[in-house]
Amino acid sequence: MSEAEKIQTAATDEVEQSLYAKRQKIYPREVHGIFAALRTSGVLALLGLYYIIPWLMWDGHQAVLFDLPARKFYILGLVFWPQDFFYLTLLLIIATLSLFFFTALAGRLWCGYACPQTVWTEAFLWIERRVEGTRPQQMKRDKEAMSLKKFRVKASKHLIWIVFSLFTGLTFVGYFSPMRELAVNFVNWNLGPWEMFWIFFYGFATYGNAGWLREQVCTYMCPYARFQSAMIDKDTLIISYDEERGEPRGARKKTVDPKEAGLGHCIDCTICVQVCPTGIDIRDGLQYQCIGCAACIDACDDVMDRMGYPRGLVRYTTENILSGKATHIFRPRIFVYAVILAAITIGSFTAIMGRSPIALDVIRDRNTLFRETNEGLIENVYILKVINMDKEEHEYSLSVTGIPGLNLKMDAFEIVVKSGEVVELPVRVSIDPYNLQERSSEISFHLNALEGDDLSVTEKARFLGPRR
Repeated sequence: MSEAEKIQTAATDEVEQSLYAKRQKIYPREVHGIFAALRTSGVLALLGLYYIIPWLMWDGHQAVLFDLPARKFYILGLVFWPQDFFYLTLLLIIATLSLFFFTALAGRLWCGYACPQTVWTEAFLWIERRVEGTRPQQMKRDKEAMSLKKFRVKASKHLIWIVFSLFTGLTFVGYFSPMRELAVNFVNWNLGPWEMFWIFFYGFATYGNAGWLREQVCTYMCPYARFQSAMIDKDTLIISYDEERGEPRGARKKTVDPKEAGLGHCIDCTICVQVCPTGIDIRDGLQYQCIGCAACIDACDDVMDRMGYPRGLVRYTTENILSGKATHIFRPRIFVYAVILAAITIGSFTAIMGRSPIALDVIRDRNTLFRETNEGLIENVYILKVINMDKEEHEYSLSVTGIPGLNLKMDAFEIVVKSGEVVELPVRVSIDPYNLQERSSEISFHLNALEGDDLSVTEKARFLGPRR
């Protein structure tokens, strides 16, 4: 084999090794600081809301309950129906615009502080540190041979993880099934097959993602890591290492003047790497693996304080600032996102608050365009679906307008719809053919609650007749 072939083979082996290298476990070092405090507060707030909300009651029902069999979705004092799917679309639009806004403003804020993967991983890491100890203690224990003490510590950690994960799965199902009944049935082991499946499935997903996969979810599974670069620009606040100030890096005593030693402020302690949950070195520049948790900022600031150097060697900054150029944090792009986001949010809230608790669907009889009665009238047949989304039963009156001389006939003498009920009502609309000016005319059905004029809805339809 020639020397060139040997080099090519070695290069190929190196690539294959890098592609299929075994995962190196990351031991994130515990860090304290302002960003760590913000992240901890976010974790406590989000986990607290997640676990507490299903237990809260509101007007005799669970505060937040997505009752799929009944097709009712309770959110505090509001009740949504499948007909309100439009509002879910608006919610997804708001979430997307929020992601654009915050990413353009300050990078991966969502990933670092509010993403479920980050939140539950932080909880699992906290449990791990309480049971196994600090980063050096964990690394030392993993290098030791299996012993009774090591087995006891590892088993205790995983047992707590599993219990916590099952509680997470139970809470998740509690958003779709009444939580208080579900908890009693879970304790008595009297669960339905689907309830049991989703509790264990979501629990297993929590245990696997937060306990085992961790940074691999962010690195290999999350699509946001791949397209975030298209959402930031040179004026976006990102976590960056000030290379001009930090280089050349090198270890030194606290008493050494870095200028006299020809060194920058970076002492090459690698603590910024040790605290990173994805194991990257922020000094290598912005990387897609960075989740924006700012743990490296807190770690570096602590080192700078101990060395007597100014803070901010690693900080939130922009590419333009690092290049010595002017920067504009609140630029037109940010204002456009903010205005659109505010408009859609306010509009959605107004629409939800002002929505009618009754709905009317009008379906024409497709089998017959029209028919002539024995009296010589032109008649169209419709199926009306009356949906009462209010919390109380209502009696309604029905009328039709649009063409002078319209006659409305229906089999029912009264229209009474219970709360949450859908009633199908066949109706016939007839008219003297001399009053028809067009072959197709627009008419309107008016449904009004007898208890008050504020409960009403109008739905348009087409009335068909013969050619003139």
